[in-house]
Amino acid sequence: MQTVIIDTDVAIDFLKGNNYAKELLSRLFRSDLAHLSILSVYELHAGMRDNERIKTQDFINACNVELVTMDIAIKAGELRRYYKTKGITLTSIDCLIAATSIIRKFRIATRNKNHYPDKSLLLDL
Repeated sequence: MQTVIIDTDVAIDFLKGNNYAKELLSRLFRSDLAHLSILSVYELHAGMRDNERIKTQDFINACNVELVTMDIAIKAGELRRYYKTKGITLTSIDCLIAATSIIRKFRIATRNKNHYPDKSLLLDL
């Protein structure tokens, strides 16, 4: 199995107990192939309830957290600029996660396939 960066939507599905996410992440955890962007850490904390704090932090701790490096920031800016010329507007966070995927050679586990125009980056769910 390939190394995967988990998008926030899949992380939330896992935390809610959705079967597909539990099965996927269990395999990734066993092989130490589950990565999470520091930006998804932000999004998870921004949307969680107080009673979800421990479960959310346990999930984050089980992942390899990827920081935004200079190379990732530059690549993300290039992606945003490129797709803008194609009439596609992407969020900064999605550009940074896509750039992390490209730089680190990860697949992205997401249900939000329209957030990532380069479908070769996506893991089939």
